[in-house]
Amino acid sequence: MAITKEKKRKILEELKEKIGRQKIMIFVDFTGVKSKDLFSLRKKLKETGNEIKVAKKTLINLALKEKDLNVIDVRKMLGEVAVIFGMKDEISGAKIVYEFSKENKNLKILGGIFEKKFILPEKIEELAKLPTKEELLAKLVSDISAPISNFVYVLKSIPQSLVFVLSQIQLKVKK
Repeated sequence: MAITKEKKRKILEELKEKIGRQKIMIFVDFTGVKSKDLFSLRKKLKETGNEIKVAKKTLINLALKEKDLNVIDVRKMLGEVAVIFGMKDEISGAKIVYEFSKENKNLKILGGIFEKKFILPEKIEELAKLPTKEELLAKLVSDISAPISNFVYVLKSIPQSLVFVLSQIQLKVKK
């Protein structure tokens, strides 16, 4: 189905806007993926602040060139290409796509753009296996609070021990 020039212009502007805000871009081949599965992927991505955009390869390529990210020629990628934009952070989008590709063998990760460089699917897999920012912050808080809570526990046990000793002495005195 042919797309009008106005529609192409709108898609191009939308792509450029998303490229300007992204922290990572992941290219996937969704040939053979059922539309309900693609919809569920879109929903999971949206919940975590990421987006997926399906567009013609030439439009994606043109948007990349206009944003000085022409590190890869998208037109040479095989299959139907969609772009996942990691808007919130670099990891969450990669995690979702990687997990989805393990469940749905038709979705293939083709590569991505991270820090203005093209990265291979293996690097996206490595990113997906990293802990999220929230997980790292939770671990940091736990590591920082552990010595403090242990110290409080020790301080709390001193009066408890004293009370216990005094109660034992009192029992012996009464006998």
